[in-house]
Amino acid sequence: MNGINWRDFVDSIHEEGNYRSRIKSLDSDMADYLDKGPQKKGSPYKTSRADFRRKKFNDVSAPPGAAGGLEEEVEPESFDVHEGLEPRIWHHEELRPEIRKKLLKIAQDFIDNLPVEVDIEDVTLTGSLANYNWSNYSDVDLHIIVDFLSIDENRALIKSFFDNARMRWNNKHQITMKGYDVEIYVEDAREQHLSSGVYSLLNNEWIKRPQRFRNNIDFFAARRKADDIEFQVNIVNNLISTGKLETAMKNVARLKKKIKDMRRAGLESTMKEFSIENIAFKILRRNGVLRTLDNFKNQVYDRVMTINEE
Repeated sequence: MNGINWRDFVDSIHEEGNYRSRIKSLDSDMADYLDKGPQKKGSPYKTSRADFRRKKFNDVSAPPGAAGGLEEEVEPESFDVHEGLEPRIWHHEELRPEIRKKLLKIAQDFIDNLPVEVDIEDVTLTGSLANYNWSNYSDVDLHIIVDFLSIDENRALIKSFFDNARMRWNNKHQITMKGYDVEIYVEDAREQHLSSGVYSLLNNEWIKRPQRFRNNIDFFAARRKADDIEFQVNIVNNLISTGKLETAMKNVARLKKKIKDMRRAGLESTMKEFSIENIAFKILRRNGVLRTLDNFKNQVYDRVMTINEE
């Protein structure tokens, strides 16, 4: 076990009053705690078992396809399905031992850096590197599985805590496996994972083995869907530039929800990762649109809170 239990952690942040009435202020307090160094070492496992790729973009005020806009060329070939899994990561459909060992150590180090006690249910690898549609855009999607309700009945609060923790970890560390960025996620054990390929690092076996098939990805339909969202993001930038901050924020929230719902709809369809909606999401991520929306939110907040000199 590491750190202190969850309730003591909450009490240490808010010594007076009921913390449930002050949930909105916890995020910033948690951020301070998460900046602390490693806690007391120890295995977080219940049993003893062994940015997005960052790119720079210039002016975002141009419409899609125009010089200086958000859009970059994304090749349809980057969505091809391969005959086998990535051979530098896998050997005969089993994760290479040196990679498995490193990923488990990363997961444990992440937990050791938390200020609270957390039990790990499993550590899994998912995403395109656990499937046949891997490409040079792929990340090592390292999922740490935790039972949120075993920590606190307020699942939204626990999710916010882990989201803050993993974002800070991902921003601080630039770890790669054979050239692929390692991205940590903390997943609720009670949440259904929609990926068609999931590999347990703790048990060293497939939870859900991917199926190899020749698909007919409608890349250009996905590109049109992504273009429409990129165009709307450019409009939001113009709203910010002209000082229409309230309208801009409403549109940022709307677009983030639209993108989230679009991807989920694709993953829940029969085509799953190869659906038009999920390919559109990947195009948006590769083009930096998701990061741009987050930056817009911060920009608007800073401008609203700033008092200029007379």
